[in-house]
Amino acid sequence: MTAEPTAPPIPPAPSSKARTAGLGRGRFGRPAFSIQSKLLVMLLLVSVGASVVTGIVGYLSGSESLRQASFERLTELRESRAREITNYYQQTADSLVVYTRGTTVVDAMNGFHNAFHELEEQPVDPARATKVESFYTDTFVPALAERTGDEADPKAFIPTNPAQTYLQSTYTPTDLDYDTAITVDDAGDGSTWSSVNAVYNDYFREIINRFGYEDALLIDDEGDVVYSAFKGPDLGTNVLTGPYKGGVLESGFTAAMRSNAVDYTAITDFERYQPSLNVPTQWIFSPVGQNGQIDGVMALQVPIDQINRIMTSDGDWKQDGLGETGETYLAGPDELMRSNSRLLIEDPKAYLKRSVAAGTPPQDAQRAVEVEGTIEIQPVRTASVERALAGETGTLIGPGYLGGENLTAYTPLDIDGLQWVLVARIDASEAFAPVTDFTRNLIISVLAIIVVVSLLSLALAQVFARPVRALVGAVRRVAGGDYSTEVPNNRRDEFGDLGSAFNDMSRSLRLKQELIDEQRAENEKLLLTLMPASVAKRYKDGEETISEVHQDVSVIFADLVGFDDLTRGLDSERELALLNDLVRSFDEAAERLGIEQVRTLREGYLASCGLIVPRVDNVRRTLDFALEMRTIVDRFNAQHKASLTLRVGVDAGIVTSGLVGRTSMAYDMWGDAVSLANRVQSVSGQPGIFVSERVRDRMQDTVTFEPAGTVETREGEQAVWRVVSGAKS
Repeated sequence: MTAEPTAPPIPPAPSSKARTAGLGRGRFGRPAFSIQSKLLVMLLLVSVGASVVTGIVGYLSGSESLRQASFERLTELRESRAREITNYYQQTADSLVVYTRGTTVVDAMNGFHNAFHELEEQPVDPARATKVESFYTDTFVPALAERTGDEADPKAFIPTNPAQTYLQSTYTPTDLDYDTAITVDDAGDGSTWSSVNAVYNDYFREIINRFGYEDALLIDDEGDVVYSAFKGPDLGTNVLTGPYKGGVLESGFTAAMRSNAVDYTAITDFERYQPSLNVPTQWIFSPVGQNGQIDGVMALQVPIDQINRIMTSDGDWKQDGLGETGETYLAGPDELMRSNSRLLIEDPKAYLKRSVAAGTPPQDAQRAVEVEGTIEIQPVRTASVERALAGETGTLIGPGYLGGENLTAYTPLDIDGLQWVLVARIDASEAFAPVTDFTRNLIISVLAIIVVVSLLSLALAQVFARPVRALVGAVRRVAGGDYSTEVPNNRRDEFGDLGSAFNDMSRSLRLKQELIDEQRAENEKLLLTLMPASVAKRYKDGEETISEVHQDVSVIFADLVGFDDLTRGLDSERELALLNDLVRSFDEAAERLGIEQVRTLREGYLASCGLIVPRVDNVRRTLDFALEMRTIVDRFNAQHKASLTLRVGVDAGIVTSGLVGRTSMAYDMWGDAVSLANRVQSVSGQPGIFVSERVRDRMQDTVTFEPAGTVETREGEQAVWRVVSGAKS
């Protein structure tokens, strides 16, 4: 390259001692204010100003404090709700123990027990039996079917016990109006049971009305429900042998009787209870007796409304600090709700839309809307529920059961007999709204700083412009390829350092150009590894259509079957890892056997032998590779407990190869041999190694084949053969 003209004469450069000083000397002997000093002052002004603004905004907004406050409010609410719901169950259990140890309940149990068994000794009045049968056939079973959507056989519920038939024909309301039934103290039938009911029904009615229980049952030591406050279909049934056996009534009764302790209580989880028309029902049991004598069990049906009042703060979420989207809910070990969703209460249509969008089965979401409740319907398979069920207590940010990011505070509940967890949640967008405001203020502040810095930079650029122009011409010459360009260096400030750096850069560019030339030579070698030398030369010469005909080439086309079934449900990373494992094994075997990989698809593998490097034994190598591929697939199946199969087609003959495409060129091959290799592997649809007649004729002395079918070719019908074994015995 030609050297640039010599620069005009310049004053002698100062000594190295003067150049290295932080401040040089001006024309009149005053210290020179260096570029470094100017930049330092500017950056100090900008950084101090930015720090002050950012500090003020951070002080006023306090994003971290706001985030922490959001979690603290949620945690406080979680603890408050947990104490409240735990105390409710404890108080209910304590109250039940007081009832069951009292003389009134003990006397009532004995009185109802004797009266019930007195009725068992009486014959069944046909009129009463007909009335009860009509009740179940015409009223109860249709109402149950409407509620559940499933048909039921009335015969499964019709009483067979004379006492049950008598009591239900006398007291059970045929119109399911249980609120009226509880007010009837004496039906006027003159039975002993009615006289006992007249004495004690008011006592149990007061318990129901004052504390809101759904029902109260007395179950004698034989399992007979000798008393029900609401006189429903479970009145007179036997929890051990009747139509409702196997449910929570039986398990709770059995546990209470086996406890042999009058102060024992058992709480059951929610279960759909047919006498209540399949509404989720929860019971609390305690033995009835005194002085160590157990006469039976009293069961109270826990009111769902009371649980929901506690969890929703009686519908006043905002007053509890839960804003527009927050709520607390209960979940059981099946990851289903044990309380109602706030959104269902406030906006059923929005609940239906969001719950389905979040993955809830549409029929379940619709069912929750119809029954106006999410207990044992709405799934809550969230990280917070899973951690709480594992016994953890904490907070996190993650997807909620209705979708979207939620702040959650979770904890397991300490209630004997129940594996429940409590979660307090609020939409992250609402909880972090103050943080969003802070972010907006910060962005505005930063933009203001940028404007100020830009204005200062424009003003200072005028100061820097003059010495910079000296470098512009040199830079342009270097950009034009003249890497021998160097600038005179006679300044004593940072621009002098810049001149030295520029000269170093120019020399570095010369060196890098030499390295680029060496790299170009390496690229030439790499190109020859991707395609034959003849094709590479034609490609470098600018040919757009390049192809070559090869006379004796073996082609193998392998189709992997079952990979979609194996990877169904896996994430994309795991799927790709499995595929790469297989392909990597195929490629290693191909390199070892002299096979030339041409193209790899997701479930297909195209390769050749004798295409780039002519080989006399290309057919043998190709069949060996096919057998090796089958071994690789078998090994993969054993390792991953998979059931992949392989269909392989092999043909030999004339093929054409060349470059395909413009933007993303690929070296590919085609021709009758490629087409036939693909067709023979699919002739039977069964796994195996299939070859054309040409391959079979060349390898029949060393490989065992069996007929597999025929394919139509341009020369007519051709037989397809299946490899039975690698070598004849």
